[in-house]
Amino acid sequence: MSATEPTALPGTVQSYLDEVPTWRDGTPATAGAMTSMQKRIWLLASAGKFLEGMIVFMVGVALPLITDEFGLSSTEAGIVTAAPLLGIMIGASALGGLSDRWGRRQMFLAEMVLFTVFLVGVTVSPDFVMLVVCLVGMGLALGCDYPTAHTMISETMPTGLRGRGVLAAFGFQAVGALVGTLVGVIVLGNRDELSDWRWMFGVAVVPAVLVTVGRLFIVQSPHWLLGAGRVDEAEHELKRLLARQPQYPTTVTLTHPDGSASDAATSTGIGALFRRPWRRSTILASIPWFLQDLGTYGIGIFTPTIIAATIGTAAANDSTVSGVVADDLQGAEGAVLIDAFLLIGIVLAILLVNRFGRIRLQIFGFLGCAAGLGIAAASTLLDGTLQVILVFVGFMSFNLMTNLGPNSMTYLLAGEVFPTSLRGTGAGLAASVAKVGAVLTAFLFPILLDAWGTAIIVLLLAGTSMLGAFVTWTFRVETTGLSLEDVDRMHDDAPAPTGATRAPQPDPAGIS
Repeated sequence: MSATEPTALPGTVQSYLDEVPTWRDGTPATAGAMTSMQKRIWLLASAGKFLEGMIVFMVGVALPLITDEFGLSSTEAGIVTAAPLLGIMIGASALGGLSDRWGRRQMFLAEMVLFTVFLVGVTVSPDFVMLVVCLVGMGLALGCDYPTAHTMISETMPTGLRGRGVLAAFGFQAVGALVGTLVGVIVLGNRDELSDWRWMFGVAVVPAVLVTVGRLFIVQSPHWLLGAGRVDEAEHELKRLLARQPQYPTTVTLTHPDGSASDAATSTGIGALFRRPWRRSTILASIPWFLQDLGTYGIGIFTPTIIAATIGTAAANDSTVSGVVADDLQGAEGAVLIDAFLLIGIVLAILLVNRFGRIRLQIFGFLGCAAGLGIAAASTLLDGTLQVILVFVGFMSFNLMTNLGPNSMTYLLAGEVFPTSLRGTGAGLAASVAKVGAVLTAFLFPILLDAWGTAIIVLLLAGTSMLGAFVTWTFRVETTGLSLEDVDRMHDDAPAPTGATRAPQPDPAGIS
């Protein structure tokens, strides 16, 4: 095998990331394209998404026990459910944007330290107030992880692997949701106390500590360092990132990509997100994500509650500890089957994203979510076995389509449609806007479920999915096949790269 050394002439960060050795006939040696450091970063980012899914969805399983132990009203129960999502909403923009200022690696580590501290606090919370404070604190850390984990992966990956790498990491949110529900089933099946919810959260402490330690030993983003003008450090960290045996490249000499937006040429700060040329990107990244979170968190968190209410159990009118645990267990067991379709959806998204593109999958997924919720709503008109079948088919379809489309694509697009100098801020703002929807749903769902019933709530969420498809089409910006440096060039005074679409243009390419 031979390789063309790029060291004679300077190269961009992305050109080094995308280059692989070749055989003598020019065939790319793509096997082993990811180095051990790239794999480590991906694994640690995936672990963060796993813990997020595990904790947020575990709240839905633990809620009946928490409610009974602390004697909570329906409003207080809604606050408990919404607390981590409120923290995510605040943390995504308040902390996530700091990665543009202080660096990706610093926030990648700090967020996990914060998460672990508050997770321990949840397990020992003596009352409702302390529990809510710790849940909000965990949410702050998870909110920071939304933009930071994405940028850590995307800014250290080859262009061809970026989309699938980010989606595969994001898929661990679904794995975490499934594991969190399974943990609830196992704990509830082997114990019979209201305090069982503390054991559920306690299971996550050890992996959180391990992830924190692991994040101490990764590199800083070379893209961020170069954008900050720290060229020597960028070259050093890029060489560490690309360390392999045999070493390739042996030396690294960096230059800014031609025509890209540099710190001097690109506006920074949150205000730039609402001006041309990035306003369109901000709308695309934020509004559809807000609309899909209304459904994803409403249905996802309360699936055990909806199933228990729809199917009913022998313990439905039993207010004893055993009755509460038995009712919670049956709802959790049904949720495990439904949550498994989140995994199927994300696997399909990983396989199809480069073939069909981000925008097509997001629109198709939104429409599929609406159809699934329509089926679930129709179940309320029936009873018996057919009702149970429609409930499961509807929610399974929803989970499949949300992870195939909007739940995964909104996360992916939010980290791709902004330049390097705004990536953390833009993705953080989008995640914060999205979690406004999640908080509203989590807080209001228990109240509205009692007041309006399942059918009306589910139909309203079907309508928001239809609206999400419309907004995605209207403000579409396709990033499939573009490098992050192509995105940096998407400003008014530079030509859009081949196959790219500048954010302010009304009819982006790659759709027809």
